[in-house]
Amino acid sequence: MTEHKPFEIVVVSGGTSDPSSTRLLADRVAGRAEALATQRGRNVHVTVIDLRELATEITTALVSQLNGPKMNKAIAALGTADGIIAATPVYKAGPSGLFTSFFHVLDNDLLIAKPVVLAATAGTARHALVIDDQMRSLFAFLRTMTVPTSLFAASEDWSDNDLAKRIDRAARELVLLMESGFAEKVREESWGNYQHQFGSAGGAETSIDLNTDLMRIATGGALPKR
Repeated sequence: MTEHKPFEIVVVSGGTSDPSSTRLLADRVAGRAEALATQRGRNVHVTVIDLRELATEITTALVSQLNGPKMNKAIAALGTADGIIAATPVYKAGPSGLFTSFFHVLDNDLLIAKPVVLAATAGTARHALVIDDQMRSLFAFLRTMTVPTSLFAASEDWSDNDLAKRIDRAARELVLLMESGFAEKVREESWGNYQHQFGSAGGAETSIDLNTDLMRIATGGALPKR
């Protein structure tokens, strides 16, 4: 019988209060995914990234492109993740700035094809479309594989059994995508078909053609005469 390594699930929580409803929602998804994976014979290891603990380092990375030790630890965890649960509170009809800033400073190649559950919390159901209207576009740019089910919880949803059903559905989708090994297969078979920035993938991506007309212009060179 083949022994599989545990699934690595990383929770990214943008909640700033303690206790945090955003963290609570993310933990419920992680717990359900762990239970479902266990039923299917797989162990799960969960790592939590609380963005409120990284706020200063996220700001530094935004203005200087320099990562502190907590940021480097978070990046390393995401790099080895088999699945991600990304949860944010909604402020002023959008994901929190802390949440979006964290993902803005990540290497564009870090999350390619990784399965992601998107979750958000707010005080009113009027913000329910924030996930599909704003968050999905960010994670599409990062080239992740977001699960079909979005998880949104307003104040009145916590006592509603429908939230538990949606959590179960999203967690199951995450487990199935992790089981498929899709992200690893994409990286093995199709990495070169993606557009990369020079020095991305932790500095390892150096195969970009620097001898194109566009790159010559960017580096101050002259175009060849035609």
